[in-house]
Amino acid sequence: MYEIMSADEAIRLIRDGDCICVNSFVGIENPVELHEALYRRYQRMQSPNHLTVVSSAGFGVWDENRNAEGYIREGAVDRLICGHFGAMPSTKKIVLEDRFEAYNLPLGCISHAIRAQAGGLPGALSKVGLDIFVDPRIEGPGINRLSIDDSFVKYVEVDGEEFLYYKVPKLTVALIKGTAADRKGNITFDDMYMSGDALSICQAVKANHGKVIVQVDKLVNVPSRPRNAIIPGCLVDAIVVVEPEAKDDALSALTGSFEISYDEWSVWNDRIDAASTKRVRNDAIGNIIGRRAAAELRMDDIVNIGIGLPEMVTRHARKNGMLDNITLTVESGSIGGFPVSGEYFGAVIGAASVYDMANQFDLYNNGGLDICFMGAYEVDAQGNVNAHRSDGAFAGIGGFANITAKTSTVVFCLTFTTKGLEVSQKKGVVQIEKEGEVPKFVKQVRSISFSAKRAIKNGQKVLYVTERCVFRLTPRGLKLIEAYPGIDVQKDILSKLPFEVEL
Repeated sequence: MYEIMSADEAIRLIRDGDCICVNSFVGIENPVELHEALYRRYQRMQSPNHLTVVSSAGFGVWDENRNAEGYIREGAVDRLICGHFGAMPSTKKIVLEDRFEAYNLPLGCISHAIRAQAGGLPGALSKVGLDIFVDPRIEGPGINRLSIDDSFVKYVEVDGEEFLYYKVPKLTVALIKGTAADRKGNITFDDMYMSGDALSICQAVKANHGKVIVQVDKLVNVPSRPRNAIIPGCLVDAIVVVEPEAKDDALSALTGSFEISYDEWSVWNDRIDAASTKRVRNDAIGNIIGRRAAAELRMDDIVNIGIGLPEMVTRHARKNGMLDNITLTVESGSIGGFPVSGEYFGAVIGAASVYDMANQFDLYNNGGLDICFMGAYEVDAQGNVNAHRSDGAFAGIGGFANITAKTSTVVFCLTFTTKGLEVSQKKGVVQIEKEGEVPKFVKQVRSISFSAKRAIKNGQKVLYVTERCVFRLTPRGLKLIEAYPGIDVQKDILSKLPFEVEL
């Protein structure tokens, strides 16, 4: 039977050595007060310690002094298994300092491994990850020199087919954020942007005789409709009521609590963008890339658009009239609507459906997408892409590997160079005003997020859209298929590549 507790009381249920699973998505829907109560207790008692923390999509709030950053930085965590570190500014730096074990697995593969554990299975098979960094034949999921545990990803063959086998440690604590708890402890997510892996996490934790702790905005007397209760009260141990932080009124558009017509998507998006502290690049470079990439969209496409530069594709799909003729999806579980940018990435304006994250990755892993638009740090001579690890920095693979593994058309959106690149466009003519100091096309990527060899084997169409040209992947490597007006092919493209391309 659940109990109503303060955050400090609930955190006492966590013991040294526990494996905590956090339900959140990059920077949204974090149970912030639970994390901060854990940090307060650790500061007082140096306990709980020797923790393992698992999260499919990451659990930061873009602030190194809030949420879990403090207790991770000060040594409470021995091991971190995560899909994405982008919203965790302190943590994503110190994982490279050998302070604790840290493992990066594809977001969807962690989600499916959690669901498998909830069903009494030790792990989940997937073709996602073959021939990229996480494959133990290539590198494995360890991020730093301490991270040598080889049990999380294994290469296996079943009925003559090759797979990777993913597993996570036994989960013993769930930290969840929901909207409300009714008098029976049932948890609803009515005003949340997503429900993520919440149910699977709770089922796995209870099967392992652990503790489920849920932070909610309010208590309600009237039981929720059964379909709205994502977590049944019988799986809940502690409910912590925390009055929600004040939010800009524009964010109400992301809860799905009222209908938003297609004609209003852009208005709400502009309001949310104005309220966000993390804006999407909206300059000549972003517009050139977004406009050209959006030209690849076709009627009735089911689409995923990645974070960063690819988000400009959504804006140009709206401008060219395609937005109402395609279905956008987000890893967090949303189908339809208009995905928002920046710190609220993962939330959607006017979604048609929001379901469990594991179900979304069922769709992605099995080729349910027609086209996707992804970013990239580096591209090499073979067409391999590094999208998770730059020089001296680490963001993580997130859902990138799942999304690109089987999608029919994969479009990478990236600049030709970075750090100082300046570009202008007037009347359709592109001018490189200043070249960037760091090339993004290299002889060999430092780590493989996307395998060109695997894409060719799968028969995927792969494009690399930059601010000056477009390449296409062929069995021989990259082929230059388009240079924009104003671009000198020899001077602006070929002379700046460390390898030859097909013309």
